Amino acid sequence: MNTLLQDVWILTPVILLVVTPEAATSWWYMGAVGSSSSSSRVMCNNVPGLVTRQRQLCQRYPEIMHVIGQGVSEWTAECQHQFQHHRWNCNTLDRDRRLFGKLILRSSRESAFVYAISSAGVVFAITRACSQGELKLCSCDPNKKGSSRDSWGSFDWGGCSDNIDYGIKFTRAFVDAKERKGKDARALMNLHNNMAGRKAVKRFMKQECKCHGVSGSCTLRTCWLATGEFRKTGDFLRKKYNGAIQVVMNQDGTGFTVSNKRFKKPTPNDLVYFENSPDYCLRDREAGSAGTAGRICNQTSRGMESCEVMCCGRGYNTARVTTLAKCECKFHWCCAVHCKDCLETVDVHTCKGLKDGTWNDKT
Repeated sequence: MNTLLQDVWILTPVILLVVTPEAATSWWYMGAVGSSSSSSRVMCNNVPGLVTRQRQLCQRYPEIMHVIGQGVSEWTAECQHQFQHHRWNCNTLDRDRRLFGKLILRSSRESAFVYAISSAGVVFAITRACSQGELKLCSCDPNKKGSSRDSWGSFDWGGCSDNIDYGIKFTRAFVDAKERKGKDARALMNLHNNMAGRKAVKRFMKQECKCHGVSGSCTLRTCWLATGEFRKTGDFLRKKYNGAIQVVMNQDGTGFTVSNKRFKKPTPNDLVYFENSPDYCLRDREAGSAGTAGRICNQTSRGMESCEVMCCGRGYNTARVTTLAKCECKFHWCCAVHCKDCLETVDVHTCKGLKDGTWNDKT
């Protein structure tokens, strides 16, 4: 057996889920090396852990790789926006080639979300680059030609419809390549969540139209399809995270069954996971938790960002902070807003760290 095997979780009496360090998706690291490497070969060789197929695509399509690398910061920012008020806040580790540290070695619902949002981010970045003429290999959707109909009547396809099918096709080939080499439960989990992320982007495609005719009447219309804002995809996947379904592999190792028979079978749009999440209260490198010590909390809230929940009962410190803020803003005709600079003093509450022996920091 591979000596690098670290953790084994028993899911059923006969099914074992084996997770290795190679399970971490290393193409995420392209965000760190892509922007600084002018040579595609240098960039591809500096991204550790790419499988043969990924490295071939990387060297063959350097323009797309740079688009993917630039898009990493966008989907990680969206992940951090969605979880900014939670104990796990999608924190990244800049020096870690896995980007999210050992969290990704766990088969938790947080890993499920990260895989889904990253796959969605690649689709979005490539599709946008195609429409903006940044890539020679693709442009507008070639299938959106001629006339069609909708609930408002007939229209002509025109403009530049976003070529999301190309974005999905390339994303599937590149992102899924590593998982398709695996035959274990974690590979199936990643493939499922990758697909859910891609489908989420397509869900928010919208038809936009321009009217032609006398006095702007819509006797004639030209329409095209455009991707929605990525925030909508993030919001949708965040809801899927809340309703993520815990599963186990079926007996023949080809799919999933729900771990609790009271829950529905996951659809292709759902996120799936195997392993319960840690509470993320304490810094624990093995669990991939940065802990909540030092995190800002809301003293008056009763939600996830409240000091009671965020600080896990450890208490919090309060500091009075003075900042410069805009105030007494007035609108002047026409057309400007003039404000004064005022000093504003607020109380900032941050979670306490570990000071007594009742909390152990697993480093």
